Amino acid sequence: MQTPPEHAYPAHWEADVVLRDGGIAQIRPIAPDDAQRLVSFYEQVSDESKYYRFFAPYPRLSDRDVHRFTHHDYVDRVGLAATVAGEFIATVRYDRIDARGLRASAPADEAEVAFLVQDAHQGRGVASALLEHIAAVARERAIRRFTAEVLPANTKMIKVFTDAGYTQKRSFEDGVVRLELDLEPTDASLAVQRAREQRAEARSVQRLLAPRSIAVVGAGREAGGMGRTVLRNVLAGGFAGRVHAVNHAFPHELTRLEPEGVPAHRCVTRIPDPVDLAVVAVPAAHVPDVVADCGRHGVQGLVVLSAGYAESGADGRRRQRELVRQARTYGMRVIGPNALGLINTAPGVRLNASLAPELPPPGRVGLFSQSGAIGIALLSELHRRAAGLAGTSTFVSAGNRADLSGNDLLQYWHDDPDTDVALMYLESIGNPRKFTRLAKRTAARKPLVVVKGARHGAAAPAGHAVPTTRIPDATVSDLLRQAGVIRVDTVTELADTGLLLASQPLPAGPRVAILGNSDSLTLLTYDACLTAGLRPLLPRDLTTAATPADFRTALAQALADRACDAVLVTAIPWVGDTAPAASAPDLAAALREAVAGAPTPKPVAVVHLEIPGLPQALAAPADGAPPGDAPVPAVRIPAYPAAERAVGALAEAVRYARWRREVAVGGRVPEFEDIDEDGAAADIAVLLAAHGATDRAVTLSAADTQRLLARYGIAVLPALPAPDADSAVHAARRLGFPVALKPTAPHLRHRADLGGVRLDLGGEGELRRAYAELTELLGGPAELRLVVQSMAPRGVDTVVRAVIDPAAGAVLSFGLAGAPSLLLGDTAHRLVPVTDRDAADLIRSVRTAPLLFGWRGSAPVDTPALEELLLRLSRLVDDHPEVVGADLEPVIVAQQGVHVLGASIRLAAPPARGDLGPRSLPRS
Repeated sequence: MQTPPEHAYPAHWEADVVLRDGGIAQIRPIAPDDAQRLVSFYEQVSDESKYYRFFAPYPRLSDRDVHRFTHHDYVDRVGLAATVAGEFIATVRYDRIDARGLRASAPADEAEVAFLVQDAHQGRGVASALLEHIAAVARERAIRRFTAEVLPANTKMIKVFTDAGYTQKRSFEDGVVRLELDLEPTDASLAVQRAREQRAEARSVQRLLAPRSIAVVGAGREAGGMGRTVLRNVLAGGFAGRVHAVNHAFPHELTRLEPEGVPAHRCVTRIPDPVDLAVVAVPAAHVPDVVADCGRHGVQGLVVLSAGYAESGADGRRRQRELVRQARTYGMRVIGPNALGLINTAPGVRLNASLAPELPPPGRVGLFSQSGAIGIALLSELHRRAAGLAGTSTFVSAGNRADLSGNDLLQYWHDDPDTDVALMYLESIGNPRKFTRLAKRTAARKPLVVVKGARHGAAAPAGHAVPTTRIPDATVSDLLRQAGVIRVDTVTELADTGLLLASQPLPAGPRVAILGNSDSLTLLTYDACLTAGLRPLLPRDLTTAATPADFRTALAQALADRACDAVLVTAIPWVGDTAPAASAPDLAAALREAVAGAPTPKPVAVVHLEIPGLPQALAAPADGAPPGDAPVPAVRIPAYPAAERAVGALAEAVRYARWRREVAVGGRVPEFEDIDEDGAAADIAVLLAAHGATDRAVTLSAADTQRLLARYGIAVLPALPAPDADSAVHAARRLGFPVALKPTAPHLRHRADLGGVRLDLGGEGELRRAYAELTELLGGPAELRLVVQSMAPRGVDTVVRAVIDPAAGAVLSFGLAGAPSLLLGDTAHRLVPVTDRDAADLIRSVRTAPLLFGWRGSAPVDTPALEELLLRLSRLVDDHPEVVGADLEPVIVAQQGVHVLGASIRLAAPPARGDLGPRSLPRS
């Protein structure tokens, strides 16, 4: 008999999850053909665990049990299994019950839930992950509450329930602990889920970066080739663990590869010891066999250098999907394919499993690059400029990032004690909503500097499977800034900013002292500071005769000045007969001495022109030892060859420091007592039902728009239709003179430049004349769709919009109406929900913001009322995901209050929110 469609196998419940120890398990519905897997799984469960599950000795499952536990309707009875290498390691099931605890069907909204985890996999967080997924399934099937009965001695399972963060009740009856969980997600349950996600994903990265043993698969017998190159780089870097060379073409008698002197094997499975990490450098056609061997041997992770995947076309995309699927089946994470490799400079690891020719000096900067070429260039730049100043902690080049991505590195760097600054080169952002969330959390602890490549391309780079996004690059930049990300435009700026942040304290403000031995260079630096939005003090010219001692004295005085937050030192070579006999090391020593004696830590940077050796002298270890062989010096000063580069890095540091101070105070999403959330939800449900099921957004009528906005305290100035002159007069009498007359036809809306709006019409005669003029100038009444509207007070015309992007989420935008936003693109954006601090910052972020605050002696307008309007619209969009678009235009901000003259709202079925669902890795 054919299974009814509603009971068909729900493939969308399948998921890959990262467990507490960093390994991967696959979660999927249990199906009838899983009978033998279930029996095998049960045989490996201890008698104690079986007793905890069934409250009695239960050594084996009967045929009836096996049938019952593998046959489900996927509605009232559901079973999920966690698998590794295709075998069950844990199961969970629910049965819908009624108020008496008997099996039931909908509309009963309660279910009994039970777990069983194989003893070898207990403590890995399997049950917690299964609870998240079975709860999501239950909510999808209109189940709102779980009940569970647990023996008091089964403390691990009780902890799984109590630590989940759901609203719960707990009782003790007849020797059994009874737990009731409300499955509606709460702030606590979401916080628990995200904390577990962070620990698990960070641990999965840590397993890749700090392996105890490595196998390089594809290391050829002859010199050259990717595999042999990586093998030599691993050994040259001084890797602290075991290293194996693997190549199926090795002769059977070969046991050691020379001259490297490492064990040689024809297959990973022939390595007698455990292998944590495999670097794969074989043709793409042979990769599946290598992955299978690694999986069977228990390898924890793969770095796939091989090309020929999604970057090569449709067949490559298929191979890439299969690579990730196969690796995850065995519980392995993948860097790549088409990757450059990874580096970890920690003293106990010293791993260079990459094509980079040498292990960079250890330091406090973490690097992630989606481009191998850019990654190598960035490593080289930092090594050249920053030896002894700001070395590297970790480096990952993810290639096609089919599995491991920048989000995973953010999870790792968040808690990594060896990384103080994170630098990222990104060509695509696969999950913008998650990226901004993780970036904001990481940036609150340590600076995160990002270059976004392919900013103006219509498509993601080849090999990157990412969601489509309609958000322009300028909006992405605003959203990153909101999250505290320092976004720069070039790799050079990435290095410039990273070096300053890694070596200097954060500035307390924008006030900059400038001193040096060249009046021209100090003036150039002064101008650059003004351009960058800093507040430079008057430059101090030490003259070309200045000695290192003069520099030391001047810098010490500037650092002691309470009116100064940072110092830029400019220096040119000493020239002429009167030039002091000084060298770059002398000047560096003087500057470092001044910094060391400063009463308060302040950032210092040097701008120099053609002084060879000065950057190295400013960064050299204090005892003169070569970089990498001694601790990083206590006093380090970055040097720049141009004023604008030093100023640009300092300006980014100033903005980031201000963001850190503001986020420490925090903002809040206000609660407005007059908001009718339930009423708005009811209106939305009726409106969507009236328009029927559709994938396209529905634009509401003016009346429906005004009614929905009113639920959130947003009033739209009344406007009445005027199909003829008499109707216009009647409407004006209802509203009260003076009035405005304007067209609402789409091609004329907001086009005051065409002369289609008549304002301050004080009587019937003026109104009739205006009506005749407009219909004669622009077209007939039916074409113009004229309306009469009450006059609003004079003020500043603005635009407020909210739009839902499928990848990034809801975005709130603000700008001044007309040319500023339409022609100049002067619009600012923030992710919803915005806080009171976000709203205040939003209206001050546009370049034309001075018009709101009394520019050139004009009266300031009511910006607090404007901020409240932004917060109310943000609440509407956040509370009701069915609102996929909202436009308020124009919004006149007067000296007292705001007045919305036009509004439109679009509704659609709410898009899926992957960030609110159970933890899972993306599947391409």
